[in-house]
Amino acid sequence: MVAHVTTVAFDGIEAKAIDVQVQMVSGMPTFTVVGLPDKAVAESRERVRSAIHALGLSLPLKRIIVNLAPADILKEGSHYDLPIALGLLISMGVLPHDELSNYIALGELSLDGGLLPVSGTLPAAMLALSRDNGLICPKICGAEAAWSGISDILAPASLLALVNHFKGSQILSQPECETQIASARGRDMREIRGQYTARRALEVAAAGGHNLLMLGPPGAGKSLLASCLPSILPPLDAKEILEVSIINSIAGKLEGGKLSQQRPFRDPHHSASMAAMVGGGRRALPGEISLAHNGVLFLDELPEFPRTVLESLRQPLETGSVSVARVQSHVTYPARFQLIAAMNPCRCGYLSDVERACNKAPRCAVEYQSKISGPLFDRFDMAIEVAEVSTLDMLGSKVGEASETVAKRVAAARDLQKTRFAVLGMDERTNTELQGEALHNFVIPDDKGKKLLEQATETLRLSMRGYTRVLRVARTIADLEQSETVSHAHVGEALSYRQMQFGRQTEVA
Repeated sequence: MVAHVTTVAFDGIEAKAIDVQVQMVSGMPTFTVVGLPDKAVAESRERVRSAIHALGLSLPLKRIIVNLAPADILKEGSHYDLPIALGLLISMGVLPHDELSNYIALGELSLDGGLLPVSGTLPAAMLALSRDNGLICPKICGAEAAWSGISDILAPASLLALVNHFKGSQILSQPECETQIASARGRDMREIRGQYTARRALEVAAAGGHNLLMLGPPGAGKSLLASCLPSILPPLDAKEILEVSIINSIAGKLEGGKLSQQRPFRDPHHSASMAAMVGGGRRALPGEISLAHNGVLFLDELPEFPRTVLESLRQPLETGSVSVARVQSHVTYPARFQLIAAMNPCRCGYLSDVERACNKAPRCAVEYQSKISGPLFDRFDMAIEVAEVSTLDMLGSKVGEASETVAKRVAAARDLQKTRFAVLGMDERTNTELQGEALHNFVIPDDKGKKLLEQATETLRLSMRGYTRVLRVARTIADLEQSETVSHAHVGEALSYRQMQFGRQTEVA
């Protein structure tokens, strides 16, 4: 007799069904796991043997073969422990095969038979829902699985509790969904002194999900501005929560299985490697750009990042996804993020200050800024100069608007965009996703705006990408004013956010 238990393997954010086949036959006592297992799966033999011994049972002195089918898919992770143990218990006659055939199981076993949390519970639960199966997972992962809407979830704390449930001596209750308590994230915009242009640019970027580059001397407030962004962004909607949570589940970053409405804000150090940024490694886990999906990726000291890492962002910024190619497989993760970057004008940072600038200015600025390629600069919708804060603003008592006030305008603008897209049955959520025919249907400048845009296209030598990004930003500025018409004033402000980017080398040469 061959016992069958269903579990999962992960391909990006997708869970695939894996048939765990367990057979016990006469012969020399061995315990073999086949089906392209990695080191963690191969080591499960000892964990499973010890966990079954903790139940007061011993494995029969037979030849035990565990096959993970299909055999051409690499099996990675410790979540195969539980399905292998269940297959053995079925073969030993301890558990009924018919009842377990309707479940997908995953979980890591401790030596005393306890069930430890594993990553990927949410996508596994989504697969179980699509197959009309139940799910067996560790107790700590139960709340995470409950978000899938499955009506039959068994979340025991130990293997013994699961055996007792099927024996009828213990009843496992259905876990309930849990949401993290939404707490204020980020700094309040009242902390920003002066920087009125930068504050306005940050609000526009938040309203439309636009990529923003801030250039200025050290201490001007670039990092502070970026840290204020989470406080004015609207919470995730239901669809976005699910998308973000699946990625975090695969990466093993869901805290206690609780889902959160807060948008991701990732700020990796400039020493981050290619695999850390775009994803990869031995198990091809999601990188920073995927963990920032539906949220913000903040890169401080932009030129200090390795050039290869920065260039790897170009494709995801356009497509909203990233493919990690390995010898054995290709994994694709979603990566639709808002890029916020900050940098100094030169290595010393004081290019515009004659007294403090180094003796290599202005040549050092050209060399420093050239670390950022033209194509990457072109992918920023907005670029602003953040000047030093004046003494009057630093010592003055005048305080700007609070994040709560700005957040209301941002939310109203985003609601307007969602309504506009929903009427036409479009999947877009923010103006930064507009392209093609939809862009030209939604963004129709008035006569003065068209004329201004034509003149600026020639003067600034806008590329096709730059032209469309100006239109998107103009549409967002109009949405902040709840205006259906894109006026020349909206176009003019949008164009002002492109001039620094395209004139950076001219200004420092």
